[in-house]
Amino acid sequence: MLHRESLSQLWLFMYATLAVVSCFTDVMDSGPGDRFKIEGRAIVPGIKTQDWVSTARVLVEGEEYVGFLRTDGSFAVNDVPSGSYVVEIVTPTYRFEPVRVDITSKGKMRARLVNYIKTSEVIRQPYPLQIRSIGPHSYFMKRETWGWTDFLMNPMVMMMVLPLLIIVLLPKVVNTNDPEMRKEMEQSMNMLNPNPELPDVSELMTKLFSGSKGSSKASSSSSSKGSRPPAKRR
Repeated sequence: MLHRESLSQLWLFMYATLAVVSCFTDVMDSGPGDRFKIEGRAIVPGIKTQDWVSTARVLVEGEEYVGFLRTDGSFAVNDVPSGSYVVEIVTPTYRFEPVRVDITSKGKMRARLVNYIKTSEVIRQPYPLQIRSIGPHSYFMKRETWGWTDFLMNPMVMMMVLPLLIIVLLPKVVNTNDPEMRKEMEQSMNMLNPNPELPDVSELMTKLFSGSKGSSKASSSSSSKGSRPPAKRR
């Protein structure tokens, strides 16, 4: 019995020593030399810092590390290990461009703008960070205003204007007195009229206008004949 109790106590002692050694090694590995601090300043041109700094936060890699701004706009995010992080200033009033900060294992910092379209493009930024606002947030869309261009680009207006322009400009461009050109135009108009039983629009128009002119001439001639004085009888 005594031998078993001594063995159990020995095992417990060995487990305790191993736990203490592992905790000690973790503390040594996560020493103060492996944790770094990201520093910078947020600036809104033309606006006092006290007017917006109370609602602003500093987000490192989403919300993995969070910091707050001081009254002068400066900030510091502590206990950040080496790696590459996206630093953003979040405020409901103003917009800030995100910045990527690369931290080496020796503590060297390099900052560059985040470009989601051209990821290979590197635009260096000074460190400590100087993040400027690019303008206020626009939560509402501007109401559309009416202009003359909207009226002219209306499809109904274009359908009315374009035929008038064609009617006015086509006789000046095309020589309608040429007989060959007339024949070609008549053939093209006949091709557009697939049903031969239906009357041609161009013929109807020509008959209408020519008939009105002929009737006016006939009425004028008949009136002139009727107004002749009768011949004198001898």
